[in-house]
Amino acid sequence: MKAFRLDELEAERAANDGAYLQFLRERNMSVGLYALNAGELDPQQPHSQDEVYLVVSGRASITVGMETTQVGRGSVVYVPAGTAHKFHHITEDLRVMVVFSPPEG
Repeated sequence: MKAFRLDELEAERAANDGAYLQFLRERNMSVGLYALNAGELDPQQPHSQDEVYLVVSGRASITVGMETTQVGRGSVVYVPAGTAHKFHHITEDLRVMVVFSPPEG
């Protein structure tokens, strides 16, 4: 078993000065914590893996392909591989758990 605490992951991510911290990588998936602060621009490009986002905290909008929705704590969003997507109109610091399948990179 591998177990993680979000507060410890957030501290590690912040200490490494990055928006993204991959904390689990297995044969068929990887999981990370993604952070964007209020007002920040999301620099993401389409990925070659399917993704699932689970919003841990914050508020924003996300556009996936041609569809846009608002997200907040507890929201879950699926993004198919190769699909353009971005968080925007981030009104509260956003912390998102990201699951890639197959593993990112």
